[in-house]
Amino acid sequence: MMKSSAIRSFAVLIPVWSGVWAQTQPAAPRSQVAGTVTAINVPDNQVSVTTDMGKPVVVATNAKTLIVHIAPGETDMQKGTRMALSDLGPGDRVVAIYRGLPDQKTIEATSLVVRTRADLAGIAKGEQQDWQKRGATGMVSALDPAAKTIALKVGQKAVTVQPSDKTAYHRYSPDSAKFSDSKPSSFGEIKIGDQVRVLGDKSDDGATIKAESIVFGTFRQIAATIISVDGAAGELKVTDLATRKPLTLRVDADSAMRKLDPQMAAMLARRFGAGRGRGGESAGQAPAAMNRGGAGSPGGAGGSGGAGGSGGAGGSGRSSGGDIGQILDRLPPLPLTELKPHDAVMISTTLGSDPTRVTVITLLAGVEPLLTASPNATRDIMSGWNLGGGGPGDGQ
Repeated sequence: MMKSSAIRSFAVLIPVWSGVWAQTQPAAPRSQVAGTVTAINVPDNQVSVTTDMGKPVVVATNAKTLIVHIAPGETDMQKGTRMALSDLGPGDRVVAIYRGLPDQKTIEATSLVVRTRADLAGIAKGEQQDWQKRGATGMVSALDPAAKTIALKVGQKAVTVQPSDKTAYHRYSPDSAKFSDSKPSSFGEIKIGDQVRVLGDKSDDGATIKAESIVFGTFRQIAATIISVDGAAGELKVTDLATRKPLTLRVDADSAMRKLDPQMAAMLARRFGAGRGRGGESAGQAPAAMNRGGAGSPGGAGGSGGAGGSGGAGGSGRSSGGDIGQILDRLPPLPLTELKPHDAVMISTTLGSDPTRVTVITLLAGVEPLLTASPNATRDIMSGWNLGGGGPGDGQ
């Protein structure tokens, strides 16, 4: 499950409660470890925990160990409710306080602070609603280090992100779009072409966001045709239209896949292709444009050299951009087995430690009209669609 900002701060709050045990324990080095419960052994008074660093730890308790439940939203640690070891369950989140050195495989807890799996589900639901209401997803088109502002392309709309000294930054892993796999980061690590999710208060016109949380990473937006589908292995082999090279795509439980029906594809093609004739190229010329680097060029409809470029949106700007992700999320999920060789798809993938084998974050089929209408369609649509594999607030 996602370790959200509220859940991560759970461990930070623990020192506030230090006075409770400081009066009863002799002065000694004190450590703490936070993680998720995997098993409870009541007869042996032990709890198995996987830490936030992914390491297994056995937490031993005794008759003097204080086990307390802290309700969501509660910041006064002394208002916690006592629990028995048998009340814990797999999936609960705990912070174990103990005397001794860090990084031990077995510890004896003096205190065990708990948030239950139900608590975490409630927190995740609340954060998901907050991100849906106050969040935005887009691609970095420009940075101003002096002013510490970020220019985002959200669909076909330009948005200015204004961080503050209190803004929390996280960077996605090269092989994952899960927030739980992201690492703390900073403004200085953001690059042009990165895909960003930002949470904050928006101006009335939506053109400015005062950022509270920024999560970013380098992803690939690709226009491709399918070579083969291996449903058993959960893999697709495709040809990248930008490079004309084969690429293996892994589909997992977090991959979001949708298919446009012909009517919606035509509607989006009109939206994103509006005004192309002014550039001297008709919609019917798109296949040639793809061959020479139009639809598949970096900064076009799916260059594979990063998250795309900062070029123009190629449209009239009639779309607010922010509604594209909502439109796509309302479509029914597309099973991998419904994809066929020669189908055209738009894909957002991880950057990948191995660039020839990457994981699908979002995939959109039924896109032939879009690729015909606009060389920028892949970039504009896929960078504006929520990161299906685990952005903040999704419960990951």
